[in-house]
Amino acid sequence: MQEPSPRPPTLRLMQAGTAGEREILEAFLDFYRDVLVHKVRGIDDDAAQRQLLPSPTTLIGLVKHLTVVERNWFHRLTDTIPDVPLESEPTPSWTIIDTDTLDRALAAYDQACAQSRTAATGFALGDVVSHPDMGQVSLRWIYIHMIEETARHTGHADILRELTDGATGILG
Repeated sequence: MQEPSPRPPTLRLMQAGTAGEREILEAFLDFYRDVLVHKVRGIDDDAAQRQLLPSPTTLIGLVKHLTVVERNWFHRLTDTIPDVPLESEPTPSWTIIDTDTLDRALAAYDQACAQSRTAATGFALGDVVSHPDMGQVSLRWIYIHMIEETARHTGHADILRELTDGATGILG
């Protein structure tokens, strides 16, 4: 059986092997964003909301949480978010409410990622922004933190998806 051709973020990551620092950081972050989306596609809302662990971690909760994380970090560049810690969000990102659907969560995540890409445009990696708890952080730090955060939670999604229906693999 022939392997499917790589999706654009996967291809971009493979082509970034000798690219500049920013292109590599962006390629890795987009790769993990894409993997997360592919991990949750193809399941219904009940499966996405199913709590399979003692913690409140669910597939839809992971998408909602990473949406908040995108907004909390990149949107700081354009001052489009209030300086509030994640715990004080009106609806904590891990909490599932009646109106939550996977389609809505993925649309919000896609929008937050697009806004993050736009917010980063025009800033150099060494440019800094203020953070209420850390003082200042550079765009470079934000990229690295977001790669770490997105990859870690994508790993959680990988395990939850396997527990849900047995699907495994980077884009499965």
